[in-house]
Amino acid sequence: MIRVVLVDDQPLIRTGIRALLDAEDDIEVVAEGATGLDGVALAAEHRPDIVLMDVQMPEMDGIEATRRIASDDELAGVRVVILTNYGLDDYVFNSLRAGASGFVVKDTEPADLLQALRVTVKGDALLSPGVTRRLISEFVARPADVLPAADLAVLTTREREVVALVAHGLNNDEIAERMVVSPMTAKTHVSRAMTKLGARDRAQLVVFAYQSGLVAPRTG
Repeated sequence: MIRVVLVDDQPLIRTGIRALLDAEDDIEVVAEGATGLDGVALAAEHRPDIVLMDVQMPEMDGIEATRRIASDDELAGVRVVILTNYGLDDYVFNSLRAGASGFVVKDTEPADLLQALRVTVKGDALLSPGVTRRLISEFVARPADVLPAADLAVLTTREREVVALVAHGLNNDEIAERMVVSPMTAKTHVSRAMTKLGARDRAQLVVFAYQSGLVAPRTG
């Protein structure tokens, strides 16, 4: 069962999303909040699998709330998925740097929202459907990095190759096909790279890859 905390200051939005999620056999909304402060408190109280977090909210915005959740070692198992009105804005970039595992736009198809939550928990994908790989390059190319620099020298050659493929937006099955290995082997390489680099999830692994220069952002 995927346990979700839903945080949005618009009651109508919360009601609609909750109805969608609660209709699924494998997803349960365990709590709702209307502010970033609510999100942080509810994450600590319920330890959900995912906090589905709006960005613009009173008292504390979703970016700061995400940063607090992501930096709390006791909430290491909690993933934040950002809800945004736009697919390419500063909120998205800043949220990912703050520690979000991905984001979905509010006008996404219901099936895509459900899939985004499932793949976030599974850890096989970075962002929700409809987000281009170019976006991944764009957000990490921006200044004001929050994460510390990663030393990729601790990785084996194979692990560096895997990290580069993750940074290009490939999931485990695609990595396995590209490297001609089993999906389980690909997953193992990704997991070992994350452990060695101290990456919280695949989103941070991508940031590390670009910040270290392993992968260059696209310019056109």
